[in-house]
Amino acid sequence: MSDSLAVFHGQFGRVCLYSMDRAMVPHGHREGHLIFHVQGPPGEVIIKGKAMPLSPGQAVAVSPWQAHYYNPRDHSQPTLALVLYIRPAWFLEAARRASASLCFGRAGIEVTDHLARLVFGTAQAMLNTDREDLLIEDRVCDLTQFAFDQSWQWTRRGAEFTGPDLPRRDFRIRKALTYLQSRVTEALELDDVAREVGLSRPHFYKLFSAQIGLTPKLYRNALRMECAIDMLAGSEDGVADIGFDLGFSSQASFSRFFISNGVVPPSAYRRTVHVA
Repeated sequence: MSDSLAVFHGQFGRVCLYSMDRAMVPHGHREGHLIFHVQGPPGEVIIKGKAMPLSPGQAVAVSPWQAHYYNPRDHSQPTLALVLYIRPAWFLEAARRASASLCFGRAGIEVTDHLARLVFGTAQAMLNTDREDLLIEDRVCDLTQFAFDQSWQWTRRGAEFTGPDLPRRDFRIRKALTYLQSRVTEALELDDVAREVGLSRPHFYKLFSAQIGLTPKLYRNALRMECAIDMLAGSEDGVADIGFDLGFSSQASFSRFFISNGVVPPSAYRRTVHVA
């Protein structure tokens, strides 16, 4: 069973040390996402249908709102992975570069000796519960900046990259985003969202997926996961109560949702979370 060994929350977002032995479902999130192999058998991360290796020499970068999921290739033992969820606004401020953005140039990141030292140093510090890691934010910044810079090397836009193209979203999709965000804790039918913005169900799904990069269902799941993670880390409410507040009918259904989208059970996540 997948388990959470350590989780740090901070201004940068989240850094998690996960022991993973099960496949996830396709999902996405607003943070930039970096996944590093620490030990155990190699696995893979599927990004928009393409398998990217997760191994001692290969990390994976996922841009905000890219659909992806983890898939183990060897079920005999779990894979230990360092997983970063970086808030784009924090990275823009930390990078202090006009060309900075958390859109990665490519998904495959070569784990050089320098990057490997940062990864293992971060993992070791997270496992040392005897003292607080005062350098966690510096390590996260170095890891993210190094992976970001490498991802744009040897790419067509690399030398001239000044940020991702600004999205040109249909006003009905903008309205749908606002509607979904304001009702994240409600039991909401996506067909109702389509009617609310004046689109047929097929047209709504097609337009939403084309402009956001995720289906409406995956986008809503991402919002619910964000709320669940914040509530697990920042409140003392019971796991079942958090699930009910997010519109789940039982603690079991909430736990299944959290495991599928976030690797580990919500109780395991809460047990290891540390707010830096």
